[in-house]
Amino acid sequence: MQKSKLTLYIFIALILGVIIGYLYNIYVINAINTRISVAETGIKIINGSLSAKNNSAEQYTQLTAQRTALANTITKNNNLRDDKLEGFTVLSDIFLRLIKMIIAPLVFTTLVIGVAKVDDIKAVGRIGGKTLLWFLCATLVSLLLGMLLVNLFGPGRAMHLALPDSFVNSGIKASAYSLKDFVGHVFPRSFIEAMANNEILQIVVFSLFFGIGTAAIGEKGAIIIRVLDATAQVILKITGYVMQIAPLAVFGAITAIVAKQGLGILSTYAIFIGEFYISLIILWLLIVLAGFVVLNKRVFTLVNGIKDSMLLAFGTSTSEAAYPKVLVELERFGCSDKIVSFVLPLGYSFNLDGGMMYMTFASLFVAQAYNVHLPLGQQLTMLLILMFMSKGVAGVPRAALVVVAAILPQFNIPEAGFALIIGIDPLLDMGRSATNVLGNAIATAVVSKWEGELTDF
Repeated sequence: MQKSKLTLYIFIALILGVIIGYLYNIYVINAINTRISVAETGIKIINGSLSAKNNSAEQYTQLTAQRTALANTITKNNNLRDDKLEGFTVLSDIFLRLIKMIIAPLVFTTLVIGVAKVDDIKAVGRIGGKTLLWFLCATLVSLLLGMLLVNLFGPGRAMHLALPDSFVNSGIKASAYSLKDFVGHVFPRSFIEAMANNEILQIVVFSLFFGIGTAAIGEKGAIIIRVLDATAQVILKITGYVMQIAPLAVFGAITAIVAKQGLGILSTYAIFIGEFYISLIILWLLIVLAGFVVLNKRVFTLVNGIKDSMLLAFGTSTSEAAYPKVLVELERFGCSDKIVSFVLPLGYSFNLDGGMMYMTFASLFVAQAYNVHLPLGQQLTMLLILMFMSKGVAGVPRAALVVVAAILPQFNIPEAGFALIIGIDPLLDMGRSATNVLGNAIATAVVSKWEGELTDF
């Protein structure tokens, strides 16, 4: 499938997904959604009655039984809805599983090659330092921009929601994030375990050690480099095969979202979605501007080269899906393969620009919806904690959502407010995944330029 045709097919898949999803929602899913909505309304009424202090023991028992029955109705219909959508979701599930099958070995082989090909160990530290400096600046800009714009737009202020009852929660597990947790997330106990669980940051750490060790043993290490180089080429060839079904994956993912939520989800949260995407566009402009300072006009050539990858990440809601294509496009752009193999895997653990912006934007949106005032000092503290918590979060669907779930209780923001964004999160995840691809591609090209490893074509 040629590059131009892949872009066209993915775009067609997006349009067809919206149309088919809308029709499926009307004729198949709507009745199920109605039953769920009626049951949820009934539970809210019962919860209000239970909060009254004048209920007798018999009334309390009856209300509790009714609430349990309605909860069972919701569970039953949720399962039925998932079954009805399974034919669509399986398309994207297959594609994402195949991509995840590729990612771990591809990151390991390319990063080891990138480190080992840098003969001077001091150069590894120099390149790593420049890379992390860029990532740190990009992270701070993304978080600060998200915080600034959500305060400026105030998308949640018009909702004026009452604080929920204490027993209401988001249904997403969240816990305090400690230094011990962070260390455990960074340093692997077992390389095999890290590979099996697709723990990208742990794979990066092992690959760095392995690459440095390979470079240190001289000629014997050259054998390992040749083997891993050949392995990486095989994996990239497999990637080409997997990409053939990318349009089907996009179609399945979009259809399932629209079929489940209906087009009403677009209008209900149109303001929030619109303001978030305006914020992402501003972030894109800043990223491209930063790249322009270093790359000059060639930054536009790079953006044009990775547009397919960004569209793929947008359609599948995961920047990991675009990783293999970005790798190839950067080398085609003129970046040194050793720089690409070194910087790009690090970016997928440290430089999720879109995810960073979303974390502050979504957290403060929920606070605004419940009229929870957070002074500037607390917002800056949240920003720093998010920087700490988010490192190593892979670019997979809803990864940033889990980080937000963990941060809300730490600032006394109702965790139940998560229900406000869960439904539309797939739509937001598309934009932030595409942003992650843009940020990592430009970061890699910039570091290549700084190192004098960018070829002019």
